[in-house]
Amino acid sequence: MTAAADLASRARSSRGSGATRATAFTALVLLLCAITLAFAYANKARCAGGLIDSDGRSVVFDERKDVDVCYSDIQFLWLGRDIDNHVFPYVDGGITDDGALTGGAVEYPVLSGILMWAGAIGVDNDADFLWHSALILTPFALLTAWMLARLAGTAALLWAAGPPLVLYAFHNWELPVVCAAVAAIYVVAAPSKLDVRTRGVIAAVLLAIGFCLKIYPGIFVLPLALYVLTRGKPRDTTTFDVTGAAQTVLAAMATVVAINAPFALAGLDGWRASITFQQLRQADITTNSIWYWGHQLIFGRDAETTQVWHDWVAKASPVLILASFALALWLGWRRWTPENPYPWVGVSAAMLCGFMLFHKVHSPQYTLWIIPFLVLLEVPWKAVAAYLVADAAIGIGVFRYFYALGEGEGVELTEGVVQFGVWLRTMLLIWLFFAFIRTTERAKKEGGDSIVEPPPARQPVPVS
Repeated sequence: MTAAADLASRARSSRGSGATRATAFTALVLLLCAITLAFAYANKARCAGGLIDSDGRSVVFDERKDVDVCYSDIQFLWLGRDIDNHVFPYVDGGITDDGALTGGAVEYPVLSGILMWAGAIGVDNDADFLWHSALILTPFALLTAWMLARLAGTAALLWAAGPPLVLYAFHNWELPVVCAAVAAIYVVAAPSKLDVRTRGVIAAVLLAIGFCLKIYPGIFVLPLALYVLTRGKPRDTTTFDVTGAAQTVLAAMATVVAINAPFALAGLDGWRASITFQQLRQADITTNSIWYWGHQLIFGRDAETTQVWHDWVAKASPVLILASFALALWLGWRRWTPENPYPWVGVSAAMLCGFMLFHKVHSPQYTLWIIPFLVLLEVPWKAVAAYLVADAAIGIGVFRYFYALGEGEGVELTEGVVQFGVWLRTMLLIWLFFAFIRTTERAKKEGGDSIVEPPPARQPVPVS
């Protein structure tokens, strides 16, 4: 056997054993994710079942949702959105002048509304609705775990077995949108014979589907288009693919129109109500945002938020969000160098930080949005741990705070925990905004597939 043949044989053997280890690890990640999801359901199910009232509401829900921290939007929204009446969403319904949804209107984009409706098929109470919804959502969490394990190796355990999945897997309908966003990254990153343009178009369609679930993946289309524009390669002698970038954006737009048009045509008022609801929503005590707690910080804990304040927030919030997007895109462009491709994943993560930081609403389950980026990008584990601490302070503390308010108990301690979480999370989001763009992917250290286009491999020189 020649030296070249021996080298090739060893390479094949190494690849085979590596593939076996990767498959075994991925299976372990999926198993741990399944176990975590079981704990997540058990956590929320503490508020469901037992005595059911005439509306199909578990009596225990109102008794335990705050004190035992088992509240979920899924169970709560069984009533008030005609889900209990099995009304198909958006086609019938609307919104009143004071922001109350009527008929089949819900406050989420159309694909989330379909998932809500599907979870209610064949059930007549909130406990069964929670169970059916959990069954629908579970595959999305498992698929996300599989993709993250392939992309980032052991770091995927943060998603599969981390506290956020226990707290929020079945809190709302977040798992499908997270899966869509991660799938878009996976399509671009995973080894494929498809060129960058084709992968960019497929990823754009997935991001558009995510937009029709919970909006935020739609913002990633712009950095993806810039990645396609630069052909996924370092600056050097790269020529721009203007056609590919345009196709990427148009594919996303066409997908959004195709998904939304039937609902808008069937019931314009019901479809538009979800948009109007979010526009009218105010930064109140339920939003966990810097706007509400910033008002308390500036004017005092007992100061009432006036309509003037809400009107100002409604203008400042989108302006700051758009400014953060522009800054992220510009910083990403500066990171496009002869050594590095355009960092579209890092820029996307930074844009998400800007959105989460400045939006009027910051629900606890939004943590599931950012976890995949903490998995994929080389963020220090100390910062990740700090984010989980901040998240727990809010995700657990805020319900204990609501309970104390409802019972008329002293709230200084619980409010302090919530404020600690809010402001620690705020500082971390600001830091992560810049860190995400500067850092590289964990795949280089964790054994996963690279999330950027790798340079061509050098061919071995035969040795006789």
